[in-house]
Amino acid sequence: MADLGMAPSLQRSSSSLSKTKRLHHLFGNSAKQENLSSWVPQSIKKKECVYFVESSKLSDAGKVVCECGYTRQQHLEEATRPHTLQSKDWDPKKHVQEMPTDAFGDIVFTGLGQKVGKYVRLSLDTPPSVIYHLMTQYWGLDVPNLLISVTGGAKDFNMKPRLKSVFRRGLVKVAQTTGAWIITGGSHTGVMKQVGEAVRDFTLSSGCNEGEVVTVGIATWGTVHNREGLIHPSGRFPAEYIMDEEGQGHLTCLDSNHSHFILVDDGTHGRYGVEIALRTKLEKFISEQTKERGGVAIKIPVVCVVLEGGPGTLHTIYNAITNGTPCVVMEGSGRVADVIAQVAGLPVSEITVSRIQQTLSLFSQEMFETLSESRIVEWTKKIQDIVRKRQLLTIFREGKDGQQDVDVAILQALLKASRSHDYFGHENWDHQLKLAVAWNRVDIARSEIFSDERQWKMQGVSLRSLYKRSSGHVAFTMDPVRDLLIWAIIQNRRELAEIIWAQSQDCIVAALACSKILKELSKEEEDTDSLEEMLALADEYEHRAIGVFTECYRKDEERAQKLLTRVSEAWGKTTCLQLALEAKDMKFVSHGGIQAFLTKVWWGQLCVDNGLWRVILCMLVFPLLYSNLISFRERKLQARRGLLRVRAFFNAPVVIFHLNILSYFAFLCLFAYVLMVDFQPTPSCCEYLIHFWLFSLVCEELRQLFYDPDEFGLRKVALLYISDFWNKLDIGAILLFIAGLTCRLIPGLLYSGRVILSLDFIMFCLRLMHIFTISKTLGPKIIIVKRMMKDVFFFLFLLAVWVVSFGVAKQAILIHNESRVDWIFRGVIYQSYLTIFGQMPAYIDGVNFSLDQCSPNGTDPYKPKCPESDTVRHEPAFPEWLTVTLLCLYLLFTNILLLNLLIAMFNYTFQQVQEHTDQIWKFQRHDLIEEYHSRPPAPPPFILLSHLHLVIKRVVLKIPAKRHKQLKSKLEKNEEAVLLSWEVCLKDSYLQNRQFQRKQRPEQQIQDIGNRVNTVVDLLERESLKRSGSMEQRLASLEAQMAQMSRALHWIVTALRDSGFGSEEGLPTLAPQKASEGQDHELDSRQRAEAVGDTHHVNARHLLYPDSHVTRFPVPNEKVPWDTEFLIYDPPFYTDDRKDKGLVDPVGNALEALAGISYNAVDGPIDRRSFHGLYAVQEGLPLNPMGRTGLRGRGSLGWFGPNHTLQPVITRWRRNQDGAICRKSIKKMLEVLVVKHPLSESWALPGGSREPGDMLPRKLKRVLRREFWSSFQNLLVQGTEVYKGYVDDPRNTDNAWIETVAISIHFPDQSDMDLKRLNSHLHARDPGMSVQWQVVDKRIPLYANHKTILQKVAALFGAFY
Repeated sequence: MADLGMAPSLQRSSSSLSKTKRLHHLFGNSAKQENLSSWVPQSIKKKECVYFVESSKLSDAGKVVCECGYTRQQHLEEATRPHTLQSKDWDPKKHVQEMPTDAFGDIVFTGLGQKVGKYVRLSLDTPPSVIYHLMTQYWGLDVPNLLISVTGGAKDFNMKPRLKSVFRRGLVKVAQTTGAWIITGGSHTGVMKQVGEAVRDFTLSSGCNEGEVVTVGIATWGTVHNREGLIHPSGRFPAEYIMDEEGQGHLTCLDSNHSHFILVDDGTHGRYGVEIALRTKLEKFISEQTKERGGVAIKIPVVCVVLEGGPGTLHTIYNAITNGTPCVVMEGSGRVADVIAQVAGLPVSEITVSRIQQTLSLFSQEMFETLSESRIVEWTKKIQDIVRKRQLLTIFREGKDGQQDVDVAILQALLKASRSHDYFGHENWDHQLKLAVAWNRVDIARSEIFSDERQWKMQGVSLRSLYKRSSGHVAFTMDPVRDLLIWAIIQNRRELAEIIWAQSQDCIVAALACSKILKELSKEEEDTDSLEEMLALADEYEHRAIGVFTECYRKDEERAQKLLTRVSEAWGKTTCLQLALEAKDMKFVSHGGIQAFLTKVWWGQLCVDNGLWRVILCMLVFPLLYSNLISFRERKLQARRGLLRVRAFFNAPVVIFHLNILSYFAFLCLFAYVLMVDFQPTPSCCEYLIHFWLFSLVCEELRQLFYDPDEFGLRKVALLYISDFWNKLDIGAILLFIAGLTCRLIPGLLYSGRVILSLDFIMFCLRLMHIFTISKTLGPKIIIVKRMMKDVFFFLFLLAVWVVSFGVAKQAILIHNESRVDWIFRGVIYQSYLTIFGQMPAYIDGVNFSLDQCSPNGTDPYKPKCPESDTVRHEPAFPEWLTVTLLCLYLLFTNILLLNLLIAMFNYTFQQVQEHTDQIWKFQRHDLIEEYHSRPPAPPPFILLSHLHLVIKRVVLKIPAKRHKQLKSKLEKNEEAVLLSWEVCLKDSYLQNRQFQRKQRPEQQIQDIGNRVNTVVDLLERESLKRSGSMEQRLASLEAQMAQMSRALHWIVTALRDSGFGSEEGLPTLAPQKASEGQDHELDSRQRAEAVGDTHHVNARHLLYPDSHVTRFPVPNEKVPWDTEFLIYDPPFYTDDRKDKGLVDPVGNALEALAGISYNAVDGPIDRRSFHGLYAVQEGLPLNPMGRTGLRGRGSLGWFGPNHTLQPVITRWRRNQDGAICRKSIKKMLEVLVVKHPLSESWALPGGSREPGDMLPRKLKRVLRREFWSSFQNLLVQGTEVYKGYVDDPRNTDNAWIETVAISIHFPDQSDMDLKRLNSHLHARDPGMSVQWQVVDKRIPLYANHKTILQKVAALFGAFY
């Protein structure tokens, strides 16, 4: 058998890759089949009977069979030989051997389509790791996010149509949405058939885009009908399986709707239930595996779903609940499911034998009649234990208690079970969140996880664990909420992202960042539907940012504008405004508040109501600044008349912009003058001025290139600079000018230089368009021109096809062997292009044919070559009708079709831009404002003075570049915290208003009314149930009073008759005394159980005794007390044969060996006295003072009678980093010292049993150094006793039990020397054993009896628990 160990966890791939992978594995290829055919026989075995022992029973066909159930012909040849094995009794351990399996591969059900499944026959003893490896590696199954084990009736049963529909829909939905595996018995009967039909209906109704539902059937090989067709030594690909229900007899057929089959073989034929043990092991193994998906790692959860069922189903539920597996029971499905559902809401004390009898007779009379009294007692005990763990039991009542969907009930059951587990700190909440994330079920997260008042700030540590890199290490960031939001957006978890965004603090920046991420992702998306969804979601986040900012702007304009320029450390040290611009969120940027802010930046320190004519007038005549012609925002500037006003005026971006416009116009005028009037062989003064002016422009472009106030680095700044269209135009114009200037300075290339500079002048003129973007009228038109240029570019491809095709055809028809390239170009391209605009080509129709206008041989360089002609008649020889036809078709398609198409494209572009003219203008003006906001105030060429000043600051004085605070400001921590808190408050207001608006919609109001009606109906139903329950209680009370009255009257009558009053004839007839006594006894027992509740020992009655294969006799609650009659009570006797025999009582139940024990006294070194007084001794054995346990003997305990233990509870106050005591709910918090054994899942107090004569428990000695033992004994003497008495322990029996003394040792001062010495002497001697201080909380994962002691200690100190 291959030793695979723990099967590796696999990461779940994306949906498309997953489907491809599954199909690839499903149909496979020859290489895959060869690998499987070689691996399976080596790693997986079957079981064969190797010794034929004739059975007394015959087969269904009347043939002689072996004890294994197979006929002689079905055995191996050596099995039928007479002397193979000498033993006459058939023993499966000896007579069944493992051999390489001979049944595996693909399976196809004959006549049921081409659906291909997988199957394997394997031994009962196959390790689960091997099976898991086969499923994930060779069958290609993705590791599940959830395991759904469906159990119930193995025979066909009827379900209500609505319940059947709800079950099928919900089961498949939860499997499909969470990526779960469904595990059943795999046969075509009972609950397995229901699951198969559910999968079939889903497959038929869903499209090909839906994920496949993995349904694994685990059945017994020996009970499968027609299994012979599955056998082949090297596997079958595929094997054809025939379903024959009519001829199956007592066997069963496989269900055709399951996708995978594991057929468990124990070497027998016709014996059911063989697979149960292996199925349990496999489910447990899978639940221990770790699944990673999207960076979230979880252990695969398991849930058991129950429909109908009999005794086997009840045993399965009991085992599942005992192992901590949550169960969902479908009420209304019948038998066991209905019995459990009926009593699930009752207190355990009311679940009595008589009630189970009544319920069984009500729901399954046929099954009730077949059960003996002992089986009913066993049922009662198991149902009590099941109901006792209500956190693991979920009853699905269709249409009741607000339940509608089975999938929700299944996932709620898992989360409810997760909440019930004990965890340290926030592990519980973290685990639940991981489950919801892995399942991709935001509805469950919203209703089950985020429903409580949980503060996200407290969950920082646990949220960090959800953000993981693909390499496997955890990236601990400063803002886990941000990381989780990004993860949800990237993973397309829309609803989860919405929840997280609502909880985030920096919400406007977060919304804009989500918008940017989605838009960037949409560029990589190829699917049109997904692309549109991403863009729609990006638009939605932009609207959220607008909504929150609108609330902020209405409340306080100044604070809202601070939010725009505040540097967000969590989002890459960017601002709201920068993010909106990078994401091209035009709606956000065009918001009135943002535009008001940009206008304020544009005007600098000037008032925005200054007229533009005033600004231009002061620019030309700056002494007017000393007058009141220009107004300033700051009062000190308005009041002063000095240089500060001049500096403030010329530093305003609006002034810098207009100065640069004037400078640029002057530059263009001078440039044009030089080109047209003053372009001399030797440069003139005007031309030198042009060169100097251009040098200042080059310096300004270099300043923009190296300007890095945000410290992005040269590479990123250069990329940002190059990405701007106008910067590219500037670089092109400058390079072209340098090329022209170079040619101009070379005498032989003077004219070429002038031509290049003339072309360069065009580029400088085009640069003027950037200046016009500030104009509300011309700005959008420039955008239209840019987009139309793109339309023309693509249009030219279409046009070129027609131009070239017509030109080549025309040239070939008219001209023979034209060798001049320039005239070929003219004839093919140039003339064809001009034809579109009405210039018809010569000689196309022969009307204007003249040999004088052409060159017959093509020798004249200034004339075209003559077309094909008749030299004698001087007439054209080419087909005129053909050339004219081609010309007409060419003009039809180019002039009418293509040109109108271009016009339509232009019109569409114009309309598209025109609809958003205002948004586009507001968006693009920001770039211009930011450019001139950071630009030096002096225009070219005087800007060189500013550049010189800048070089001195940066190079000489080493002063770093800083962005103006008006566009990007970093706030102090306190100010930032106040601002963000204010933003969060207004975000909540926005969300409330949005919710209110949703509720005002007619559709939402109709839905709300429907929900209210359903709620009222549910309340009425509950009220009626309460009334009926109250009536039953009143009737029961009345019956009890009547019974008491009957007994009292009987006593009175008897007393009067004995005293001589009255006669026998006049004696009234009373109810039979026996019946009265019976009713009274039943009533008394029920009232006693109701009063006592569930205080009988529970752990001591677990059916399976720990660390053994011994099963207790079932003892229901009502039968625990010794004085309660229990005639059928016959517990087994068990005493463990311990290694330390000298320290324990004798083994066995022989009275002679136990006769020397003295009970209720000190028996040598052993104290056999009980803290509860004298206990009874029966037949030489002591009786547990708390009642029956279902097991006699001393079990794994050391002594009969009480086994005394000591539990030291060592505590200290929990303190923060400052040394102050931590508090929760006003109360102080404790820390307790706990230990953990390597084989245990729970922590424990460092106490337990002691050696005779010792004061310290063994467990405590294993974590304390020997030199501290005596000191700790002194601490025990000084401690406070908090409990003394019986301990409800799973090891207790009828004759041996544990009693303990719990002593509290508390260190109130953190500087206590004894505490320091204790910490220094803590040392776990055993490998794997752990010891640590842990916070005292009711969810601390301790043994139940230890938690009870810990609660008493917390109450002693008034601490939090």
